[in-house]
Amino acid sequence: MPETPALPVTLDRTAATPLAVQLAEQLRAAAGEGRLRSGDRLPSTRALAGELGVSRTVTAAAYEQLHAEGWIAGRHGSGTYVTTQPPGSPGTAPGPARRGGSDETAVDLTPGSPWAGGIDRAAWRRAWRAAAHIAPMVRPNRAGLPDYRATVAEHLLRHRGLRVGGMSAQDSQETVLATSGTSTAVAELAAAVLRPGDVVAVEEPGYQRAVGALRAAGLRVVPAPVDADGLVTATVPGQARAVYCSPAHQYPLGGRMAAARRVALVETARQRGWLVIEDDYDGELRYDVAPLPLLAALAPDVVVHLGTTSKILTPTLGVGWMVAPPPVVSAVLAHRDRTGSGPAPAGQLVVVEFARNGDLGRHLRRLRRELSERRSLVVDALVRGGVHVLGDEAGAHVVVPLPSAEAERELVRQALEVGLLLDGLARHHVGRARWFGIALGYAACSREQLRDALPVLVELVRGGRG
Repeated sequence: MPETPALPVTLDRTAATPLAVQLAEQLRAAAGEGRLRSGDRLPSTRALAGELGVSRTVTAAAYEQLHAEGWIAGRHGSGTYVTTQPPGSPGTAPGPARRGGSDETAVDLTPGSPWAGGIDRAAWRRAWRAAAHIAPMVRPNRAGLPDYRATVAEHLLRHRGLRVGGMSAQDSQETVLATSGTSTAVAELAAAVLRPGDVVAVEEPGYQRAVGALRAAGLRVVPAPVDADGLVTATVPGQARAVYCSPAHQYPLGGRMAAARRVALVETARQRGWLVIEDDYDGELRYDVAPLPLLAALAPDVVVHLGTTSKILTPTLGVGWMVAPPPVVSAVLAHRDRTGSGPAPAGQLVVVEFARNGDLGRHLRRLRRELSERRSLVVDALVRGGVHVLGDEAGAHVVVPLPSAEAERELVRQALEVGLLLDGLARHHVGRARWFGIALGYAACSREQLRDALPVLVELVRGGRG
């Protein structure tokens, strides 16, 4: 059971403000400022009344007010817990809605999470133990550990068909960098290669954390619409300096960029001097055909390829990779030297050890099999219920389109009431939303939870469309 934190409350019995109001205000402020965190268990009204030397009527009234506002929630037989800030409160980050402000009480059907439960625990512990035998480093390695970069080069050849230069150790040193993940890599490119005020075109709808990283660097983000064949190259403004896209499995709509569109994109990039940022966040996860050729394989001179271990393993490792033209690699390394930044080596060491004896390859085979079966389970249930589904046979999410923003909001709200956590498409836009629906993830929850949730979800969607 979570520990009950010490409550930062001091009541003034001489003040005109009622004690219950004072208590509610101080608890609200503590939650808003982070002194109380989501999931913290609060004392019972009786115990808190005894601690503060007030009547139970005071604490009960304060709790009742905070519960009505969404700051706290009761769990049957367990107690009262702090939630996050209610939706729309100052300081609340945009994202998928949470049931009562806490993702502990709902089945997580949002995209972006890995099947971490499928990692072989013996292999996981073996990799960490082997990594722990490495002597502590004296100086940071800004580019990433050589063994990790070589492991990434081999992984990309085996699972993504990308040959890094001539695949020699020297080639991987010149073109492969370790990163702390995709969003961090985008931020590094924005700071090292681009300049404040530069225009960057981003898929619409698209990955909003990349948008946030670009805007934080002072860049001007413009939307480039996506259709059935991927990003529409003709919509990218001529003054753009870079284009961000996810061609293998567009996020969040789930399609793939057609071959002709890929060729047109890289040819136009060469003509106009664009840097193409290719986010291959789950390119290893295709279930119908072999992975499509990467943009980095078509045009390694103008494409920066980004990958991550967060979707195929776990965010615990906090590592990814960047394959880029040598001038971009040099610029990023210079930026890291200036800022004293760089990827932490611990996650890199674990990935190297996890791959060394074949555990990574075995995990990927299990992962593809499991997620393919889950996708079939989801799609079959939705289609049988008369629900239209978008998205390739790939990755860990599908899209359920809806007719309007209102229908999307209502479906998300109703789902929360029955304990399902959903993510709407509207928030994935830079400009005015054009796509509405649900990006439905199926990796974070258990298969049993997924089976139980699907009939409920089908009925909600059918009602929402009506």
